[in-house]
Amino acid sequence: MKRRSARAIAVQCLYIMEMNRVNPDIALRTAMEEALNDNESGMDMTGADELMVYVKEYVHDIVRLKPEIDEILAKYLQGWQVDRLSKVDREVLRLAVFEMVYKDDIPPKVAVNEAIELAKHFGTDESGKFVNGVLGKLIKQLDDIKAAAKPTQ
Repeated sequence: MKRRSARAIAVQCLYIMEMNRVNPDIALRTAMEEALNDNESGMDMTGADELMVYVKEYVHDIVRLKPEIDEILAKYLQGWQVDRLSKVDREVLRLAVFEMVYKDDIPPKVAVNEAIELAKHFGTDESGKFVNGVLGKLIKQLDDIKAAAKPTQ
């Protein structure tokens, strides 16, 4: 299973939920179907069942922790509000904050780099720079943020 593919599908799923106001399971099914049918996606779909379980866990955790994640993000968005961000940038940032703060098995710099790549792929020409700037500020205080964060379980 490739985490990069899982991250991309998770961002797509979160975006589908935001755009269509559907529940996570419907969004997940839609995003997985699109990924499986998109031969040009470049995603490694080996072990699609395992991938779906992984993405489902991510999406459900992010949805459940969205208020906490958005509160963290709000502190590092100079001149922006979370609800005023582009939908793509917002979902990429939510995923990155989730990985950085709530997942111990992912090095924070990997989460940042992956978020930048996702922002470049799904967002505008400026999305990668914007995401890098926000997460660059956040990573400097990550230990304090993690200490104050609620556990995922």
